[in-house]
Amino acid sequence: MSKACHPFLEHDFHLRWSRLVPEAIEPDIREALNRSRERIDALCGDFDPATLTFENTLLELERATEDLSMAWGRVGHLDSVRNSEALRAAHNAMLPEVTQFFSRIPLNAALWKRIKAYADSTEAQTLTGVRKRFLDETVKDFIRSGADLPEEEKKRLEEVQSELARITQKFSENVLDSTNAWELVLEDDTRLSGLPDTALGVLKAEAAAKGLGTADRPAYRITLKAPVYFPVLEYADDASLREEVWRGSITVGNSGEFDNTSLVWQILALRHERAELLGHVHFADHVLEERMAGSGDAALKFVEDLAARTRPYFDRDIDELTTFRHRHEGDWDGLFQPWDVAYWSEKLRKENYDFDEEELRPYFAIGQVIEGMFRLTEQIFGFRITECETSFAPPGETPAGLGTEVWHPEVRFYDLHDADSGEHLGSFYADWHPREDKRGGAWMNYLRTGLPPIEEKDREPHLGLICGNLTPSSQDKPALLTHSEVETVFHEFGHLLHHLLGEVEIKSLNGVNVVWDFVELPSQILENFCWSRVSLDFFAKHYQTGEPIPEPLFQKMLGARNFQSAMTQMRQLAFGKMDLDLHIKHYRKPGHGDLDLLVREILDGYLMPLAIHPPTMARRFTHLFASATGYAAGYYSYKWAEVLDADAFTRFAGAGVISPEVGREFREKVLSRGNSAEAAELFRDFMGRDPELNALLVRNGMAAG
Repeated sequence: MSKACHPFLEHDFHLRWSRLVPEAIEPDIREALNRSRERIDALCGDFDPATLTFENTLLELERATEDLSMAWGRVGHLDSVRNSEALRAAHNAMLPEVTQFFSRIPLNAALWKRIKAYADSTEAQTLTGVRKRFLDETVKDFIRSGADLPEEEKKRLEEVQSELARITQKFSENVLDSTNAWELVLEDDTRLSGLPDTALGVLKAEAAAKGLGTADRPAYRITLKAPVYFPVLEYADDASLREEVWRGSITVGNSGEFDNTSLVWQILALRHERAELLGHVHFADHVLEERMAGSGDAALKFVEDLAARTRPYFDRDIDELTTFRHRHEGDWDGLFQPWDVAYWSEKLRKENYDFDEEELRPYFAIGQVIEGMFRLTEQIFGFRITECETSFAPPGETPAGLGTEVWHPEVRFYDLHDADSGEHLGSFYADWHPREDKRGGAWMNYLRTGLPPIEEKDREPHLGLICGNLTPSSQDKPALLTHSEVETVFHEFGHLLHHLLGEVEIKSLNGVNVVWDFVELPSQILENFCWSRVSLDFFAKHYQTGEPIPEPLFQKMLGARNFQSAMTQMRQLAFGKMDLDLHIKHYRKPGHGDLDLLVREILDGYLMPLAIHPPTMARRFTHLFASATGYAAGYYSYKWAEVLDADAFTRFAGAGVISPEVGREFREKVLSRGNSAEAAELFRDFMGRDPELNALLVRNGMAAG
């Protein structure tokens, strides 16, 4: 490889993924580090305060790390979608240096001196709008990151942040490796009674992917990918099979060399130390100081208050499920095993609503869902999406086609243009199905943050991506999704639109770079379009006949919408409660040293009583523990944003759901504005008032409309 060749640093809008090979990571990231250091050093030299400007100080600081952020973001993305031993080793080799570099920026005394000098300048005092916000946010970020700390404390803060980066990466790797370490292969379907044809097709496809079974005698392979194993827990009549699969699922992050218990305690302790160094009582206050909640106590009060409102309905849901099972099993002892809850819940739903979610799958072929979602959102928000031709080659090889390169043959690529002006606003990749080298869950991310036209400069388009682990296709059918998976598609697309429609002139304040208890609003707004007849008809069409969902089935679907809604809500609140309590009160290992016992004590009253105590999911909770911060002390934000989205969607509903007028206003006042103003201000600008809780309770059947 030529010394001048740095594929991770190429600025081409269309990335050449085949060139992004593990052996290029170390030289490319070192080159990026050198470039960033040179630009930072140039800012740290002697300066005349009179010569400082917004351009040569704040914007130059932003530009100083662009190459490094771009290259390291590509490495992190490949770690998520194309993991390998070589890539993992290269990533982990550079992780300490990259972490140290970024953590040192706000601790650089000379750089901080320049920022403060500019903040005191005459020009700075006259800034308005987004430029003033960028200055204010930069100064706050430096202070919150330790710029004013004594040298010894700065040194310790660097060490803490480096160690956090290392062990949270290890946590993530343990989850992926333990997920892939377990499987159950069945040579016939005798134990699979009750599973729908779609689920059986997925199990056969999982086996075929490993060369197991034949067309005449198929094998069935159960893995710990959610779309693969969860239907077994939900539908399999064989309780021993459900137990075997459930016991397999709890090995994730919780077995042998992949046990994350000690890492959880280390992460909590390091986060707390970081918060104390920065002058906070605990990590939650440090994280939430600049978010909508404002403090750990305020977030905890929100969770506990909503839980108190939910608890009577939660108890009702449990009583209903318990009574139902007693009616069908008179000799049952009255306590559910963990592997029985989903199974009996599905039976109850069928009885109460004559509704089986499997009936909906034929109307949710993934291609039709995505195409319909595009056409629906185009009409509402005013853009146009076009699919582009793609090409693929394994790492190190040359693509045969001429289309936009992708990192896997299943990945699609799209352009998004403004409907009125025709401007190219951005493009995105979509990667929807599980693979063994791909992490679990669903997510949106970005590879490039663009800019609107500024003075004589043309627009710079955004580049994003959207990933999931949805039900894959089988040998005889396209991928037929559950309604819940359709909501996931819309959710992540909402995040993506927040990025692609950003119109802020400062990259650091554009797109999804907003406070985390506001970032879920656009994603959860879009989920609402999965429940309205008028919007469903855009994308819910039978994959064989093209017919929309029959009205009787649609009514059953609506009737079942709030089935066990309180149990679902309490589950989310339990995650938020555990997260906040661990970071506020229990950041040190207790005397008994038992993580499971501690979490049970924290969640007393939040969990359904079971015959046995399952191990806590903290060991596999990547939202909380797979990065230095992530959703840590912020998981409550999902429910916080649900309050915002339920309230905000009343404007769409009141205008007939598919309302270009309301959609354009939401785009203008929320989606396009990124972090250019306080989140509460953006919400008020759209709604004309502060958020109200009642809309969420009404939607979930816990209050009168």
